[in-house]
Amino acid sequence: MEVKFKELNLQKGQFIYITRICENPGINLIQLSILLKVDKTTTTKVIQKLIKEDFVLKSRDNYDKRSYQLYPTSKSLEIYEEIIKEENRTIELCFKDFNDEQKKLVYELIKKMRENVETDWYKLKNYKA
Repeated sequence: MEVKFKELNLQKGQFIYITRICENPGINLIQLSILLKVDKTTTTKVIQKLIKEDFVLKSRDNYDKRSYQLYPTSKSLEIYEEIIKEENRTIELCFKDFNDEQKKLVYELIKKMRENVETDWYKLKNYKA
């Protein structure tokens, strides 16, 4: 996927941020960090690059003047569908020749793994679940 997204002038991992901002316009940095399970410093650095490249707009929150809301630009919205198509293509490739029972098992195992990681991540970052 990284090779495909490089064609869209995205650096490693940036597509995840664009996807979440397109799906959650107005999200703030802390909410985005929690959603992606990354620290706020990493999120801030990535968002600064995406703003510079005109993928994201940052707007001061009307209710909390210390916070900023993030919005996709038309540039992000244009590539959003392509990002989703590529993610879906990759998922289909991963599940090639899997039957329904195997797919369900993988889903349940990954769900459990995610829950384990989330519990630890929330403790580590002192966030409330």
